[in-house]
Amino acid sequence: MIELWQLPILFLTGVAAGFVDSIAGGGGLVTLPVLLGFGLDPRAALGTNKLQSTFGSAAATFHYATAGTMSLKECARGFCLTFIGAILGVITLQQLDASLLRQLIPILLILIALFVWFRPNLGNKDLPPRMSRGVFDLTFGLVLGFYDGFFGPGTGTFWAIAFVLGMGFNLTKATGSTKAMNFASNLASLLAFIAVGQVVYAAGLAMGAGQLIGARWGAKMVVQRGTRFIRPVFLTVVLAICAKLLYDVFVRT
Repeated sequence: MIELWQLPILFLTGVAAGFVDSIAGGGGLVTLPVLLGFGLDPRAALGTNKLQSTFGSAAATFHYATAGTMSLKECARGFCLTFIGAILGVITLQQLDASLLRQLIPILLILIALFVWFRPNLGNKDLPPRMSRGVFDLTFGLVLGFYDGFFGPGTGTFWAIAFVLGMGFNLTKATGSTKAMNFASNLASLLAFIAVGQVVYAAGLAMGAGQLIGARWGAKMVVQRGTRFIRPVFLTVVLAICAKLLYDVFVRT
């Protein structure tokens, strides 16, 4: 049970997570330890985290679209395919163990961080796309949607890099489009957690209210400051996710 005094802490946690998540993803690094620290069962913590992160990704998507950073119309097909992929990922999670991904994903994220680090001009401007939008949506929508439903950490990172390399988006536009896809997979996963009763609504709604504020603040900073602001935050979040996953695999176990 969530106590009354915990609600303001959860709200402020949501603000911080929404700010970080709207820029580079990784808000779960902020929210999940707090939920677990307040005594939630791990499955309930994951379900509650999906509730609050759905608020944040929806808010960020709205603000990026309003600012003209991304097009809701262009993202509609990818949104639907990502939603389907996430549902398939959640279903598969009930049957298979994600231990292999826990070991593989940190390596992929480290490679992405090194790639971004040694390509300082990556995402500074739009470039010609390397594939059609239809092929991109089908491929990455199903694959990354599935990944987010099945495992999740680093999904925003993979989406941002996919938009930059596959569609030639600048990093600001890629970040905006990423949030629409995050919203799709968050919503799909949330519905699955609700179906099995693993959501603590008081905690999720308190954090969700904070997410609305933090996501708007973060999206505004991205629109105003662009790639030079996103890049260091992006790298910091990627390395933090790597450190968390490596700790879970090699230390905590």
